Amino acid sequence: MPGAPVIHIVDDDASYRAAISRVLNASGYEVAGYESAIGFLRALENAKPGCILLDVRMPDLGGLQLQEELANLSHRWPIIFMTGHGDIPTSVRAIKAGAEDFLSKPMSSEILLEAIESALAHYAATKRSQDQVSSFKSLIATLTPREAEVFALMVRGKLNKQTAHALGTSERTVKAHRHMVMQKLRIQSFAEAVAIAERVGLLTSLPSPDTERAS
Repeated sequence: MPGAPVIHIVDDDASYRAAISRVLNASGYEVAGYESAIGFLRALENAKPGCILLDVRMPDLGGLQLQEELANLSHRWPIIFMTGHGDIPTSVRAIKAGAEDFLSKPMSSEILLEAIESALAHYAATKRSQDQVSSFKSLIATLTPREAEVFALMVRGKLNKQTAHALGTSERTVKAHRHMVMQKLRIQSFAEAVAIAERVGLLTSLPSPDTERAS
């Protein structure tokens, strides 16, 4: 299926890679195998998006080190660790660094497939959310400097009169700017404006009205 996620198996054990590949192929997944973390990094630029099944202990570059390197590259494909030498500190470190799951070898096909399905679903949801935020930021970038100021004040609950006073302009001009803000952001209500501001982090980066009054 074009565009379907690929399961990338990074494990230095060739027989284990082959066994996992058979299970995944039989379940309808496309699979790509790598005998080392370095090999995966070399192929990364042209690799299809998907989920990474990653062995913890490998020569030259281990699984945790590869996870760290991918984070440095801002590479966010979901990672499921597999290991026959698991310990609690290692699993905690992997999960804290963003791994979706930590499985002990050997695991059943059911457990593996469930982990992959969950990881891909979480990744898809996260990507949709990130894409939406990027879209909101692109729309906000179309605002003029004055429209951006009006937007920042309106989403904090400032009335047109208060905004006009703060910006040294007329209430009529503020109303015109608010109208343009709503058009450019493709929204129809104040609640939608606040939701967008919250999603892009604008509200958390501004002082609250209470703080303003106290200053």
